[in-house]
Amino acid sequence: MPQRIPDEARLPELTLRGVVLGAVITLLFTASNVYLGLKVGLTFASAIPAAVISMAVLRRVAGANKLENNMVQTQASAAGTLSAIIFVLPGLLLIGYWQGFPFWQTTAICAIGGILGVLYTIPLRRVMVVQSDLPYPEGIAAAEILEVGSRDSTTPDAARGANEGQPGDEGAGAAVGEPGAKEILLGGVVAAGFSIASGGLRVLADSVSVWFSAGRAAFQLSTGFSLALVGAGYLVGIVGGMAILIGTLIAWGIAVPWLTSITPPEAGQSLADAGMALWSDKVRFIGAGTIGIAAIWTLATLFKPMLVGIRTSLGAMRGDQGAFRDQVRTERDLPAGIILTLTGALLVLLTVVFAIFLHGAAPQLAGAAFWTLTLGSVLFAGVFGFLIAAACGYMAGLVGSSSSPISGIGIVAVILVSLLLLGFTAISDAFDSLDPAVARMLPTALALFVTSVILAVAAISNDNLQDLKTGYLVGATPWRQQVALIIGCVVGALVIPPVLSLLYNAYGFAGAMPREGMDPGQALGAPQASLMTAIVRGVFSHDLEWTMIVIGLAIGAVLIGIDELLRKRGGEARLPVLAVGIGIYLPPSINMPLVIGAVLGWLIDRRLRARARARGDDVERASERPRRRGVLLASGLIVGESLVGVLLAGIIGLSGAPAPLALVGDDFAAIAQWLGLAVFVVVCLGFYRRVLAAPVAR
Repeated sequence: MPQRIPDEARLPELTLRGVVLGAVITLLFTASNVYLGLKVGLTFASAIPAAVISMAVLRRVAGANKLENNMVQTQASAAGTLSAIIFVLPGLLLIGYWQGFPFWQTTAICAIGGILGVLYTIPLRRVMVVQSDLPYPEGIAAAEILEVGSRDSTTPDAARGANEGQPGDEGAGAAVGEPGAKEILLGGVVAAGFSIASGGLRVLADSVSVWFSAGRAAFQLSTGFSLALVGAGYLVGIVGGMAILIGTLIAWGIAVPWLTSITPPEAGQSLADAGMALWSDKVRFIGAGTIGIAAIWTLATLFKPMLVGIRTSLGAMRGDQGAFRDQVRTERDLPAGIILTLTGALLVLLTVVFAIFLHGAAPQLAGAAFWTLTLGSVLFAGVFGFLIAAACGYMAGLVGSSSSPISGIGIVAVILVSLLLLGFTAISDAFDSLDPAVARMLPTALALFVTSVILAVAAISNDNLQDLKTGYLVGATPWRQQVALIIGCVVGALVIPPVLSLLYNAYGFAGAMPREGMDPGQALGAPQASLMTAIVRGVFSHDLEWTMIVIGLAIGAVLIGIDELLRKRGGEARLPVLAVGIGIYLPPSINMPLVIGAVLGWLIDRRLRARARARGDDVERASERPRRRGVLLASGLIVGESLVGVLLAGIIGLSGAPAPLALVGDDFAAIAQWLGLAVFVVVCLGFYRRVLAAPVAR
């Protein structure tokens, strides 16, 4: 375990240089997460790569220390996590309510939701971080990274050990000193080069797909060549990867073939178009049902600890934790008075934001109906967000931030908000005086807007306690870390709107293009936003695919039963139902690179274990540095491809052409597919060999 800085120590923590560095890292990782989330519906945890970069920079500065590095990664991870709000906000463009992303409204929603997520979970720190035995996997991993980096930068013998294969060697081992940053840089350069060749120059394809039929049933074999997704799959691990594969097989091995066999294609519709249309219009709702029941089950299993967390929060806000100045340094949270004042101020600001949003949609709406919708939305977002914050904090501690079902929580929230608004519109005659188009669009837009706040609260709550766990392990001052989290939310909120606008104007979203003549093949899928929008529309139009959702619920219930049996048997075999749902509602071009990355990690781990046993080494110790190198390389793949996606968006936006850098035309597509496949295989093999080549400790 990391060596904890003593309570009496007075080291620099929340410094100006750290805040500036954190803001720069925030810009990189937030842009990467926004792009990745819009493209494939996934985001990545940025705490560990942020810690690596921070230590690589600050180790060159006099007086830098472990606590200062911890503050930098805390700030950057909060901003990166806030990017999850893109799972909802693009829906406002998909329904035609917004024509772009209004800077101040988008910034306000991100900042208010994120800071509320921080404030709601501060009172949970003692019971869930200090006094509990929850594992907090990412929090502990980040603390270990900070510890090794601190030891390597302060121990004179560390550099010598690096050349001798002794403890403290090598950079993915030196964790996180400069060599660790080099691993991120290497992964980033490789992924960036591939992404430029495919998305920019078009000499490599970004996927390969083959359709075939058996009778009237259509089947698809497909994979994308996204190195970012390979890196994400490596981080997800084999359990999550196999669950995604099961979901893919359910969708494309059972559901799509069955539906195509009983649904004749439309006149002139190709086999591929018919299959994709049925997947988009029907099969994805099976995934929504599976994800929804996974989230509900998780919340149900956490009901008791969630009540404990809520009771603790309320007790803390009554001032039961003792005077701030009477506490030791490592026990000082932000005082309850400040928490309550900030929370009240943010809820007032949220009321203003909702009022502006409603007035912009329907200026004619006034009086009781206007304020009922405004205050009701604030009340729901505030109260439900508080409950979700406690649940997400516990879930993150139990299964990790990456495995916490944020998407499922978003689906549950959007359904609840939609049903409440549907009931209000049924009993209120205020909508009768509105233009029919406005009356139809307003409840849908408001449901998405309210859900975006809840999702911001949930995402930050999911990340906050991981960071506070890291701080607890290294001996950070809690209130300073909480201020860093708030700064991260503000910086992230300022970064997200321009990045969203840039990507939208360059690529467009599937179902929402900013101008004519754009290439629909380059449109970002925004899968979660698309799915939540479809659910809201279905609720208000009374034509939601309830049959498919019920099928998804049934599948999810069966899978939950199987997962519970596996849990009781012990061992590593599990079946995370959320990942199965993701496999159903994402296309195989996205799913398969994730699976490939997970399998790649599994093969590497098997090889490391076999090699350690053959040498008589301790398996875990011998595998530690190669595994860390793999994490850093995978993070580099994600960041490199994502940043190139944002860069290409800027070039496309400035030029106005859909493919301004293309060197070849459409007639090169067949060759580009096989070239892309060949380079993709070579990179995966290179990743495998690079990780295994890392020096090991014995």
